Amino acid sequence: MSKYAVIIEDAGPNLCAYVPDLPGCVSAGYTVEEVTANIHEAIELHIASMIEHGEEVPPPSSQVVLVEVVS
Repeated sequence: MSKYAVIIEDAGPNLCAYVPDLPGCVSAGYTVEEVTANIHEAIELHIASMIEHGEEVPPPSSQVVLVEVVS
């Protein structure tokens, strides 16, 4: 089992999620729970498609760190 970093951004009326280690793997949803479930499914389908097409699946390598700043 692998764990990929997922970035969730506010996209106006909804949220958008993408996976830095899997270019082109994106999804959207209206809540954090919905976009998380959707990107989970997107990752599985993306990896399955890569395998089906004989492409090498990149291992997770991105790291997410929250940095606190005073504004």
